[in-house]
Amino acid sequence: MIRRFLRLLLGLTLYAVGIVLTINAHIGYAPWDVLHAGISISLGMSIGLASILVGLLICVVTWIFNEKIGIGSILNMVLIGVFIDVLFSIKLIPTSSNLGLGILELCCGLVVIAFASYYYISSGFGAGPRDSLMVLLTRKTKLPVGLIRTCLEVFVSIAGWLLGGSVGIGTVLVSLLIGFCVHLVFALLKFDSTKVQHQSIAETIRLLKTS
Repeated sequence: MIRRFLRLLLGLTLYAVGIVLTINAHIGYAPWDVLHAGISISLGMSIGLASILVGLLICVVTWIFNEKIGIGSILNMVLIGVFIDVLFSIKLIPTSSNLGLGILELCCGLVVIAFASYYYISSGFGAGPRDSLMVLLTRKTKLPVGLIRTCLEVFVSIAGWLLGGSVGIGTVLVSLLIGFCVHLVFALLKFDSTKVQHQSIAETIRLLKTS
């Protein structure tokens, strides 16, 4: 249990690092951040609150289709935002000053996010809302996880742009490359996300009581 929880925390930390890398690339918001920004503009709320609301909505949808909501799902919504704020405050990750460096930093961020997805999904404590949706759609459609991830990124980019979110070359690159990066890392590690038996919050609590 401790080892799995450490995998979860490692995954969430790496995910925050990956997001900051894509933001500091300074060549455009990542797709989900375009959506969050668009919602914040349309409804007059912070991007952080928009992100939480989107996460909650996706949790409800995936729960309806029997994807388990675990402690990892909840921590994903909360801790990644906290870790991002910490990384920005300590200014550990540099900001790119030109397009070439920006593309390189963005690609590094995508690879980090792909490994982060592996670590926290494989912990079995419940995937984050957006990855739960990816797993659900992969399970239902039987399509490759990389294709599903790419389609999701393109869809939320367009939706966010229509709501007023900022789109740049980085948005396009993330939309096109994130699915490939996730598929490549999962294949490299021989990991099938659809076969992970996630624990619900109740199951985790019950296991802790009996251990």
